[in-house]
Amino acid sequence: MHTPIRIGTRESQLAVWQATQVQQLLEKEGIASELVYIKSEGDIDLQTPLYEMGVQGVFTRSLDIALLSQKIDIAVHSMKDVPTQLPEGIQQAAVLKRGPVHDLLIYKNTTAFLDDRSGIANIATSSIRRKAEWLHRYPNHQMHNLRGNVNTRLRKLSEEPWDAAIFAQAGLERINVRPENSIVLDWMLPAPAQGAILVVCRASDDETFDSCQPLNDPDTALCTQIEREFLRTLLGGCSTPISALAEIEDGDVYFSGQLLSLDGTQKVDIEKILPIEKANSLGIVAAEELLEKGGKAIADAIQAKAK
Repeated sequence: MHTPIRIGTRESQLAVWQATQVQQLLEKEGIASELVYIKSEGDIDLQTPLYEMGVQGVFTRSLDIALLSQKIDIAVHSMKDVPTQLPEGIQQAAVLKRGPVHDLLIYKNTTAFLDDRSGIANIATSSIRRKAEWLHRYPNHQMHNLRGNVNTRLRKLSEEPWDAAIFAQAGLERINVRPENSIVLDWMLPAPAQGAILVVCRASDDETFDSCQPLNDPDTALCTQIEREFLRTLLGGCSTPISALAEIEDGDVYFSGQLLSLDGTQKVDIEKILPIEKANSLGIVAAEELLEKGGKAIADAIQAKAK
């Protein structure tokens, strides 16, 4: 008789939905589990050695620490929030089948402002990538900061005098809060690993790792690996406007990636197609080519500004 796997989750509605998905998938495999709610890092005993092990990532840190402290057995994350280098002592256990990858625009009254690229509109997002992509297309629009969980951001949009705000399609649809006054921004290239859910466990915990293997979707795992290696090779984090999407069709991997300047005025992009069996290092190769195409100058300028 095995003890239930303790699934660590943050307390937001979306985080709990994701963790519940994992719980239900484990249940289908006959594996018992329970949800463990982890407060933000301020509520946890922050042991310095864990930081020395490289625990970082503003949305994932508290769960990683709970995992390394053996308070939970697995942690469930939105994969796009996870640093490309996992902390020492933590391993990827499964990547669930991917949800919708695109961004959504939720508008207040009308979408007429989308048809006039020279006009002015007020658009809200806290994402540096979304801001840069939007300004590249609509250089005269005014961008506004919008932070908080999904419900907080939806409420703030209704209160502020903005025309629209940008959200991840997967996040809104998973918790059934996508409004009717929304459109999919299929021209916008998403963040690396957007729409994917990652399960991690301790590197030393073979039993839990094995229990999670049936949950792993190989196609999603490969595509997100390619996207995250593209991100890592460009040395990108949340402060760099980097987008990437890998998709599998008829045995080939189709990859699109791009890097923009912070104000959206400069953009370098790349597209590649490779057979699935040759695509393992596609993200690295694409990033190196993009840097040679002019991406290095943009990346260097962003890094210089950050210092």
